[in-house]
Amino acid sequence: MESIVVAGNSQEKSVTETEAKKAVSVLGVPLAYGASMAGVELGPAALRVARLNQRIAKLGYQIRDLGDLHVEQSPTAPEPGDKLKHLREIRAACEDLAERVEGVLQAGQLPLILGGDHSIAIGSISGFASHCRKQNETPGLIWFDAHADMNTPETTPSGNIHGMPLAVLLGYGTPELTNVAGFAPKLDPAFCVHVGARDIDRDERELVAKLGIRFMTMRDIDERGMAACVDEAIQIAARASGGYAVTFDVDALDPGDAPGSGTLVRGGLTYREAHLAMEKIAEAGGMRSLEVVEINTALDINNKTAELGVELILSALGKTIL
Repeated sequence: MESIVVAGNSQEKSVTETEAKKAVSVLGVPLAYGASMAGVELGPAALRVARLNQRIAKLGYQIRDLGDLHVEQSPTAPEPGDKLKHLREIRAACEDLAERVEGVLQAGQLPLILGGDHSIAIGSISGFASHCRKQNETPGLIWFDAHADMNTPETTPSGNIHGMPLAVLLGYGTPELTNVAGFAPKLDPAFCVHVGARDIDRDERELVAKLGIRFMTMRDIDERGMAACVDEAIQIAARASGGYAVTFDVDALDPGDAPGSGTLVRGGLTYREAHLAMEKIAEAGGMRSLEVVEINTALDINNKTAELGVELILSALGKTIL
């Protein structure tokens, strides 16, 4: 069910064309088929429990909650050794999501996508790229993650599609996914930046080098500081004429701050580094789509990770200390 949240007014109402100039459309994607562990499908609910919509409304935005995307249930478990687990269900969800995101952008609103596992980025960023394509513009991307997410069916050690979405969006992988929204590739590596990597497979390193995509690993952040790294990331992504999407996997964060993820890796972004990155993205003004993924409620502690996810969303939308 679609609902509207207005700061200072609890009544539901329609978003008019005038109001839509500062409107955020929230869409949950309760999909866990790309991961290996249940619980991540409840991420959208956990973010809403942390009063996401009401807190965004207090920043002066109109909130249009589109509810949750329908995810087709799989009748069978994957076969042992399957290199594209639950491909049919993930493809269907991503096609639907791409269409929904494109519609939000066409309405002049900001799509805020709540995951679900990171395979949903195939759909959300395809929708953004499709919108840009129809406007004769190029899409940019800032991708926060502990992992490269650049495996393919030939290189994946697990068959889990949430380890493949960035490769898919760059045109590498099975055609059932690379051709979501009807074209491939979705992105030019020259306008894409990956931030926070600290766990990259050997074959992924080779693809990163081949494409020349800018990766800012945790070593870069340690040596240069988050401010310099995110400034460069924004500069690269902003070269795209259509602005840029931001997708944030909570495993980019240090597990001490964000325990609710099924793919934890020690030594991640600190609480303040993550907020600084989001605050700078808000100040730059080029973000056209925002996504937060991989919150696993079965592993979280007192909704700590979902609460931090909401705080980071607020920072990306312009909340400041003063």
